[in-house]
Amino acid sequence: MRLRLLMLGLMLLAAPAARADLVFVLNSGDATVSVLDAATRQEVRRIPALREPHHLVLTPDGRQLVIADSGGNELLFVDPLSGEVRRRERISNPYHLEFSPDGKYLTVASLRRDQVDIYDATTLTLLQRFRPGDMPSHVAYSPDSRQVFVTLQGSRALAAFDLETRTHLWTVEVGREPAGVTWHRGRLIVGVMGEDHFVSVNPETREVTRAFNLGRGAHTIFPSPDGRALYATSRVDSRLAEVDPDTLQIRRVWNIPGGPDCLTFDPEGRIWMTLRWVGRVAILDPREAEWSLMRVGRSPHGIFFKPRRDGVGGDFPQRMSGAVSGSRPLPAPLTPSLPGPVTPASTR
Repeated sequence: MRLRLLMLGLMLLAAPAARADLVFVLNSGDATVSVLDAATRQEVRRIPALREPHHLVLTPDGRQLVIADSGGNELLFVDPLSGEVRRRERISNPYHLEFSPDGKYLTVASLRRDQVDIYDATTLTLLQRFRPGDMPSHVAYSPDSRQVFVTLQGSRALAAFDLETRTHLWTVEVGREPAGVTWHRGRLIVGVMGEDHFVSVNPETREVTRAFNLGRGAHTIFPSPDGRALYATSRVDSRLAEVDPDTLQIRRVWNIPGGPDCLTFDPEGRIWMTLRWVGRVAILDPREAEWSLMRVGRSPHGIFFKPRRDGVGGDFPQRMSGAVSGSRPLPAPLTPSLPGPVTPASTR
């Protein structure tokens, strides 16, 4: 018996320690990236940027996290397993960026320089530059990778581009200061940040209809990896809403002070969100009414959860909001929505 206990102890000592999951947070006001241990909720690394990182996306193979430093005119290629910077590439004012679903293209929206740039995803060769209007903001693709859509904050519009012919197809007005855009079941959902609602746009007819009201600063919307819901943020009224993916009706709302902005999800279904105005990240379990906070840098914006533990499917990161940000159709829900707090009447 003693020998068996001794052998067991030696095996436990020899077993490799489980690697903690990581969370990457872009501190746009500090020109840094916080790398957080998701289990201890402590910062384990602080990556310096040049000036102002805002958004990030995984490469199509999932091996590198691409961080866009818009003010520094630079892309940082980071190992998502270690947080180590592999290389840096000069690029013109990358604010928001997405890889096409087929992995061929990288589209970059340049908020300050009024550019929409189409790059070869492998070589970063500039293939086409468009100047469609004022303040290109957020990017989403059609699932077949034939078209890409970009909101134009200063022009009150959504623009569409054909990636095969590399032409500007159309522009349609959607409301004051449109921000996040997501492809969802044949339509595009756009947050109208200068107002209080989200709109739905038919890319074939260009018809624009109001989808749902959320509150001032209606910003962007993220599909959960499991297909149960869409989650929308309101930065000014500081709200997070769970939205039914079939009806686009709000199921419930959490009032979270600090300006919820970008979201990411962990394998347990918790939502990690940056609070833009208070230098914090909030972690919310949708089954609960409460959330916890942790400090990061100033003006946190983009966020991405990277599982490193055993037992999590290898494709989980590719289904995350920071990986594709609504560039693919939402899958059918796996289970009914979980119960939660009652939605205030003012936001129904």
